[in-house]
Amino acid sequence: MEKIFENNKKWVADKLAEDRDYFTKLAMGQKPRYLYIGCSDSRVPVNEITGTGPGEIFVHRNIANMVVHTDMNLLSVLQYAVEVLKVKDIIICGHYGCGGVAAAASSNQFGLIDNWLRNIKDVIRLHDGELQQIEDEEQRLRRLVELNIIEQVINLSKTTIIQNAMASDNPPNLYGLVYDISEGLLRDLKVDVKTLSRYEHIYGMKTEETVA
Repeated sequence: MEKIFENNKKWVADKLAEDRDYFTKLAMGQKPRYLYIGCSDSRVPVNEITGTGPGEIFVHRNIANMVVHTDMNLLSVLQYAVEVLKVKDIIICGHYGCGGVAAAASSNQFGLIDNWLRNIKDVIRLHDGELQQIEDEEQRLRRLVELNIIEQVINLSKTTIIQNAMASDNPPNLYGLVYDISEGLLRDLKVDVKTLSRYEHIYGMKTEETVA
């Protein structure tokens, strides 16, 4: 912990050298443009890979960048980001070499986390035909990482928070990105949530006022 405190003091000194009012300005509040929902992996430093500073990106992280509809933590972050902070862009970001995705793809038990990984196994079930066609295990896992990101963006779009936001005058943009740790680059998977319109009769939500 001594190293942590030393690094913190150096960071403060560096920031104050650049701008003596840096922390005073930060303390006045935040108005981030982005909400980033990503994996907890320690090799994915959000601010560094996105080139954003404090106050520019609101962050939620969990194992394998999941959007689970019973996760009150994520939903609370999402609602605050959308309804209070008024973020413009929401990013789901996964990464190749994700341990959570690899664990879900295996037949091994890991303990409590198996209940969380069941959500990724559902992604495997939905795309089993495509995944079975990929013989190389590494390439199959890379594709599963991508499919998981796509499905989480879809899950995001199905939340009542996002559905209500999409009906507003300034709806947020949704993105699915994959990060390649081996080269440091982000790639846009071009997720098209408009394809969900065919399931409007299932997922579409109307407010009580609209129904009345």
